[in-house]
Amino acid sequence: MLLDNIIKLENLSVFQRNILVLSEVNISIEKGEFVYLIGKTGTGKSSLLKTLYAELPVVDGEASVVGYNLKEIKKRDVPYLRRKIGIVFQDFQLLSDRSVNDNLEFVMKATGWKNKDEIKDRLDDVLEKVGLKTKGFKMPYQLSGGEQQRVAIARALINDPELILADEPTGNLDPETSSGIMSLLIDISKTGRAVLMATHNYALMEKFPSRTLKCENGKVLSIENNIDHFIGIDSI
Repeated sequence: MLLDNIIKLENLSVFQRNILVLSEVNISIEKGEFVYLIGKTGTGKSSLLKTLYAELPVVDGEASVVGYNLKEIKKRDVPYLRRKIGIVFQDFQLLSDRSVNDNLEFVMKATGWKNKDEIKDRLDDVLEKVGLKTKGFKMPYQLSGGEQQRVAIARALINDPELILADEPTGNLDPETSSGIMSLLIDISKTGRAVLMATHNYALMEKFPSRTLKCENGKVLSIENNIDHFIGIDSI
């Protein structure tokens, strides 16, 4: 059975402030895949992710993401694209002046949710998925770093996205907590979502081996997931 292409990039060029960062990018990521994105700082990982959620425009090559042609996408359609993509950042980006529930409800109302009962049911569902069912009333400062990242993942899951983009999601976490976040992201991919995770954490990659893409010398290469290959790629 053919799997669905969640991401399909063909001869894509990635620009940041009119500077060519990556060229001839050819990537296909299918429904249910978990894929690492690695490379030294400044090699284009974040620029590639920003291109995928249309923060950076596609001007050369072809890019299809969750069914949208990014070369032809209209500005008014970008919010609809982003509803089908969940984004997880290294620094959580939670609103510090409101509870976990209010953080999630803020995102829901901003993306068109209106019915109070449906909002509550969805909040309960995503918090249960990330293991925080009893923490909805807490403020971010009352949570550990790992719990805050789980809230960020719950936020990314709110609109039942087809794709999760995770940019260094374990960068601020200790090894044990990082393993828990990794297990959660891999479980999410097993529900049929595609997960693309940028990381420098090669110890985690050894523990949770999966398909790996590497930004290097202006290209995106597909490499064997062999930890010996990663040594010296970047300082950790």
